[in-house]
Amino acid sequence: MIRKSPIAGTWYPGTARELVRAVDGYLEPAADIGGDLVALVVPHAGLMYSGPVAAYAYRLMRGRTFDRVVLVGPSHFVVFDGVAAYPGGAFQTPLGMAPIDEPSVDALATAAPFVKKNDAVHAREHSLEMQLPFVQRLAPEAAIVPLLVGRQTASVAERLAGVLAEVFRARARTLLVASSDLSHYRDAVTAHRLDGVVLDCLTRFDADGLQQALDRNPEHACGGGPMVAVMKAARLLGARDARVLRYADSGDVSGDKSAVVGYVAAAFGTFDSGETASRD
Repeated sequence: MIRKSPIAGTWYPGTARELVRAVDGYLEPAADIGGDLVALVVPHAGLMYSGPVAAYAYRLMRGRTFDRVVLVGPSHFVVFDGVAAYPGGAFQTPLGMAPIDEPSVDALATAAPFVKKNDAVHAREHSLEMQLPFVQRLAPEAAIVPLLVGRQTASVAERLAGVLAEVFRARARTLLVASSDLSHYRDAVTAHRLDGVVLDCLTRFDADGLQQALDRNPEHACGGGPMVAVMKAARLLGARDARVLRYADSGDVSGDKSAVVGYVAAAFGTFDSGETASRD
């Protein structure tokens, strides 16, 4: 079962050579922080917009070994309850095949009935695929566990966090990744105010506070549920520190500040260094 890319050549370069050049260029200015890495929060817009931000999170994969990367993102095109796991095979990009960690998918579906194997809802979705250029470049041997969250309720986030911790506690060298953009198509001043609430919760490693903010105003993030679930799972898996690594908006690339989308890169784990936040 091979999922072919619906967005290669549009959302990101369509050839391996061009894609490697773009990814490496975004990674070049980013820095590492020492310690143990458990989870990331990254954006999922077109690579020219979100890549310069996502790179600051993915740079932390360099020098670390991961057997699998669990990708948790929102479903933009299909509405459903629970979580949809891609059942097996691989995702194809210009960099090759990203194999599915089928035993982990089976374990999730067995442990949690709300996690269902469903390849159809993944067909058009970009929120997970936009992570693959970085994952394949930095961890080419790693398998992936693609999970799409349907209706983003507090209950789903809480239950998903629990099953992620349960399944991956026994599977070492696992990286959790939450895929989410922040506010959408507001002027930059309004966007930065909305996004600032999320940045504050990420900095404080406050998943409950983020959930409460999303309950009051879902416009804070399109993938708020995945963020909350991954933050809670990371805490259960031993992460104690949070770092906001980079924040920007689409206007920093387009020059149009009248209607922007916000992007953040953050990391969770046990880190050696102090805060490394950076804002364009």
